[in-house]
Amino acid sequence: MKTLRTLLVSSRPLSWVNTAYPFAAAYLLTAGQIDAAWIVGTLYFLVPYNLAMYGINDVFDYESDLRNPRKGGVEGAVLERSMHRTTLRAAVATNVPFLAVLVLLGGPLSWLVLAISIFAVIAYSAPGLRFKERPFLDSATSSTHFVSPALYGLVLAQANFTPALWALLGSFFLWGIASQAFGAVQDIVADREGGIASIATVTGASATVRFAIAAYLLGGALMLFTPWPGPLAGLLVLPYVVNIVPFASLKDDDAGLAHRGWERFLWLNYVTGFFVTMLLIWNASVR
Repeated sequence: MKTLRTLLVSSRPLSWVNTAYPFAAAYLLTAGQIDAAWIVGTLYFLVPYNLAMYGINDVFDYESDLRNPRKGGVEGAVLERSMHRTTLRAAVATNVPFLAVLVLLGGPLSWLVLAISIFAVIAYSAPGLRFKERPFLDSATSSTHFVSPALYGLVLAQANFTPALWALLGSFFLWGIASQAFGAVQDIVADREGGIASIATVTGASATVRFAIAAYLLGGALMLFTPWPGPLAGLLVLPYVVNIVPFASLKDDDAGLAHRGWERFLWLNYVTGFFVTMLLIWNASVR
């Protein structure tokens, strides 16, 4: 039971919806039905995908996590060394069966998108790649973790990719970039002590927060290029901006204070997710 509990914490249950929902919504709105692909894909992006993404991260970020006061709860496990191999094996064991089924249910283009998604999950944390230690690439890779399930759902359901749809995906991608960048700010001290580079450790706390603000606002602006009621979704970036503006002049030594904004961010996702759902229902009803 202890092993299962540790794996559960490592998979970040609070964030499961952030990857399952984009796939489920994208596929359902495109295909217009709940079928085997929707069920398998939603279950995959709900748990196994997150176990791989966060479990790999917890294994290879062990040294910095030991110094990080926010680790050891809903925001991630501090995995004992004895759990490292178990976590990696569990990630493989839970991912491979789902991926095999999804490959059978899809075609070449969906395979490519799925491969990119899995590569981003591995490349972010795994030794030899460690995209999380390459400033700006770390934010782009992290955003791919959340946008690629939506893109995969669209491709799997054979969506028609219009300029408006690309604008929506671009907006989502910028939201992900901004969110990762701000999330990295709170870990500046722990990451530097652990020898880990990031967009925040390299550019500094205040510059990173300002970059995140700009990315949020640009993402919101892109929604203006989507059909009504899409532009209303652009307003949903404003609570995120308001949440992090107080940290725009944060000093590196005080970077841990940004954790208060990150805690609000986690709950903001559920609030904005509700409004996104309402807008999606509205959009589907006026088609």
